[in-house]
Amino acid sequence: MTIAYFTIPIYLLTAIASLILRYPTTKLSFLYATPMLLSLFIPPCYSRTALALLRPIVNYFDFEAIYMDETNVRNQMNEGKNYIFAAQPHGVLSYAGFCAAVSKPDDPGRVPTAVASVLLNVPLLKNLMGIFNLAYFNLVDASASNMKRILKEGGNIKIYIGGIAELFKCCRTEERLYLKKRKGFIKLALRAGVDIIPIYCFGNTSVLSVLTHGPLAALSRKLQASLTLFWGKWYLPIPRDEKLLYVVGKPLGLPHIVEPTQEDIDKWHKVYCDQVRDIFEMYKEKVPLYKHKKLFID
Repeated sequence: MTIAYFTIPIYLLTAIASLILRYPTTKLSFLYATPMLLSLFIPPCYSRTALALLRPIVNYFDFEAIYMDETNVRNQMNEGKNYIFAAQPHGVLSYAGFCAAVSKPDDPGRVPTAVASVLLNVPLLKNLMGIFNLAYFNLVDASASNMKRILKEGGNIKIYIGGIAELFKCCRTEERLYLKKRKGFIKLALRAGVDIIPIYCFGNTSVLSVLTHGPLAALSRKLQASLTLFWGKWYLPIPRDEKLLYVVGKPLGLPHIVEPTQEDIDKWHKVYCDQVRDIFEMYKEKVPLYKHKKLFID
């Protein structure tokens, strides 16, 4: 999956350029672009075989999951309480999120993950995401209107708060979350009367390194999808086999405020930031690369 995610953006750019320039010939340019053109008309579809091949990643990464308040949250969900699961950081791909889903394939408490609409619509990328969509991950459009609809209908949703802006801040030596200006999810939760549960994905930003400059990096920021160049083991697009830790925190206890003031939003945003920092400091010792890392909230 990582290699496909690495090569698809490059292929799409070169295929579009080939079509525009008719290089080397018109016939060959259309032949080269055939996979992209076919993908425009082929809907995403679920593949059980691909999912079976994905299961070994749990052992590859020495994955561990910690649920700080699982029993209470499950009981609340069974009684109709709904939540926004706010995760950070994302990294190039959320391998901790993948492992959490794969390790519990029959988990009835699994919730849809909001992703940039580009991943659900761009040729080939939509087909790659579709392989996993209908089973483990249930990917949905991260637009504000769609998330409001899901919550209004009594659903739960998982959001990666920092987005692509965060991807270009983190590295193997320090952890930086793009969070100070991300308050929309707090306002959304207060208005909808849903609670927020923080999730920290240790290792997401260290298993792959990213190119932070250049045209692909700029395109990633514009499209809100990680389409930049990245590398890992042996400087190849292969994630490093390092420990991943997925920590699901406790509900923040948000009230229902139909028209929250900026003061209300700031107050609960600070509560969220404090919880995230507490989770980081509490569990970073369990991940070797994180023992001496500091967390910065930008």
